Amino acid sequence: MVGLFAGIGGLELGLSEYGWRSELLCEIDAGAQGVLAAHFPGVPLVSDVTRLRSLPDGTDLVAAGFPCQDLSQAGRTAGITGARSGLVDEVFRLVKRKRGPRWLLIENVPFMLQLGGGAAMRHITDALTELGYTWAYRVVDARAFGLPQRRERVLMLASRTEDPRPILFGADAGPRTVGDPANDPCGFYWTEGTRGLGWAVNAVPTLKGGSGLGIASPPAVRLPSGEIVTPGITDVERLQGFDREWTAPALDIPGVRKGHRWKLVGNAVSVRMASWIGERLANPADDPVPAGEPHTRRSWPSAAWGHNGVVGRVPVSTWPVHAPYEDLRWFLDDSRLLSARATAGFLRRAGMGSLRFPPGFIEDMENHLDRMGGFPREAA
Repeated sequence: MVGLFAGIGGLELGLSEYGWRSELLCEIDAGAQGVLAAHFPGVPLVSDVTRLRSLPDGTDLVAAGFPCQDLSQAGRTAGITGARSGLVDEVFRLVKRKRGPRWLLIENVPFMLQLGGGAAMRHITDALTELGYTWAYRVVDARAFGLPQRRERVLMLASRTEDPRPILFGADAGPRTVGDPANDPCGFYWTEGTRGLGWAVNAVPTLKGGSGLGIASPPAVRLPSGEIVTPGITDVERLQGFDREWTAPALDIPGVRKGHRWKLVGNAVSVRMASWIGERLANPADDPVPAGEPHTRRSWPSAAWGHNGVVGRVPVSTWPVHAPYEDLRWFLDDSRLLSARATAGFLRRAGMGSLRFPPGFIEDMENHLDRMGGFPREAA
């Protein structure tokens, strides 16, 4: 396989569990390059996809978690033609050869399904159709694989010679309710008191890459005791399916700040998602997969497939499996109490907005602030 926009190797690591061997990695971020070089020793690593002339001979699979900054709600939403997300066209350039790779795996954020009235997806699916690919995609939640992070991503699989539907749609466990807010930890974003909370029961909301200045943007967790904590970097590495200190080699690169590790983790692909794809590629479903109803709307459903311009919507959930669920508390080894300054800032913003909060939550935040010494003088 070849990993384009490889980040810190989430797709490559997960797929390797089922025998896929990386022959080439491409990643432009210097810190991520340091991580890849440390964990994939001996694999050629190039920085600029636009200067990559061709794929290695014999490449069976190309994995591409192309940049999502222009597609995400948290980003610039410039669309598929934005400077970063438009790089997906470089993937199509590289697989254009008649005897190209057997599989193409693309990963990105679900907002791409609705951005510009579905223009991003039409761009991608039109390109795949022109290249002769049959494609399928599905929005998948990382919690399905037991990780307590509510992280949904689009996984798209395409091939000129194979049908991707038995792989992506051949398993569906259905939606699942996880946890009890009265007895389990609940994750939220303390930085967004007026615009949204991202409340998640026995999970953290989707981990973010942080600011462009390398400032971390971790979520917080309300524990059943009422304490408010924030996970540390090794906690969030594990919440993405990596080993502790996976991103530490980034700090060996001159000019890479400590906070950049948060960006690398927030932008990564969940290892367990990639591992699930690897398992499905090795063991596709034997049963026939329904063709689904014709898709005619501008916005796109959470799962669909297409061939020769015909598109069908597929009624599957974002939970393909129900892996044993792991308690969020097991992932807070490196956590620390949310500071008085951060707590006070959240409460001020919350008081200025009209956002509704879960019962008892504001009281817990106020009690936490009291335990932390009350409003800082400069915040009073």
